[in-house]
Amino acid sequence: MPAIRLLRPKMRQPTTDGLLLVDKPAGMTSHDVVLAARRAFGESRIGHAGTLDPFATGLLVLLLGRATRLLPYLDGVPKEYEAEIVLGRETDTDDLEGTVVRTAPPPDDVAVAEAIATLTGALEQVPPIYSAKRIGGQRAYDAARAGVALELAPVPVEVFAWRNVSRDGDVLHAVIECGGGTYVRALARDMGRLTGSAAHLGALRRVRSGPFRVGDAVTLDDIRAGSAAIRPALDALPTIPHVTVEAVEAERVLRGIAVPRSGDAPHAALVDARSGTLLALAEAADDHWQPRVVMRKVD
Repeated sequence: MPAIRLLRPKMRQPTTDGLLLVDKPAGMTSHDVVLAARRAFGESRIGHAGTLDPFATGLLVLLLGRATRLLPYLDGVPKEYEAEIVLGRETDTDDLEGTVVRTAPPPDDVAVAEAIATLTGALEQVPPIYSAKRIGGQRAYDAARAGVALELAPVPVEVFAWRNVSRDGDVLHAVIECGGGTYVRALARDMGRLTGSAAHLGALRRVRSGPFRVGDAVTLDDIRAGSAAIRPALDALPTIPHVTVEAVEAERVLRGIAVPRSGDAPHAALVDARSGTLLALAEAADDHWQPRVVMRKVD
C-alpha cells in the first residue's frame, strides 16, 4: 500500500505591502538602507520618498510591495532638517565631504540674520555642482568629478522658516523647514556668499517629511535584527480622507470599479469596513470614486 502523504495547507505570509520609516545612520547611502530592507523582508519592490546624502542622518520614508504605487500621493511637505553650517570655509561640494576652495573671515551675527531673511520664502536656488541634476543627459556630479564645470540653472524652491537659530563660534545651528527639491547645502553655500564670507554644510539630520517624523522611525539595527515591523499601507496616507466602504462596494473596488462618492476631496483612501485595511487610492470622477491604486488582487 503506497504511503499516504499529508499535505499541509499553505500558510499565507504576512503582507509586505506597507510603510517603513527608517532613521538612516551616517556613512551609508539611502540605497544601502533600501538593500537592507529588501534582505530583511524578502521584498524587492521598495521605493523611497526622497534620499539623503551619505553623511546625513534621519528620516527615510520607504514604501514596500504594492504600496510603492502610492508614492506619487505621499504628502512630503514640509521637510524639516536640523542643520549645522560651518562659517568661514566653502567647499566644492558645499558640504563637509568636499575640498575647501575658499576661506574668509566668518561673518558677524547681523550679517547672518540678514542672510537668513534673504534665504526665506520663494527662492531661485542654483543646485550644487555635485548634485543629481541632469544637464544634456549628464549628471552634474559625474561632470564635476570629470573636471567639467556645468552651468546649472537656478530652480524655484521654497524655504518656509529658519527656527531655533543659535551660534557656537563659527558653527551656526538651525532647524530649517523647506519644500521638496531644496538643497540645504546650497543654503549653506549661499549664506556664506551673501554675508561676504564663505560657508558649507557641516551636518544634516532630517527630522520630518510631511506628516512623518523621525521619532516614529525604526533603526537599521532593528531592520537587521528582524524586530522592525512594516506599518499598514493606510498609514502612508494620513492627510488624505479615509472613506469606509462596505462589503459589496469593497469587492467592486478590488476589481477597479467605481463606487459612489461623497465629499469634495480630489482623492480618497478607500478602507474596507470589515478589516480596516486600505483597499485602494481613488480619484474623484464626477459623483464616483474611481480606484487608481488597488492594494490587492481579488482572491
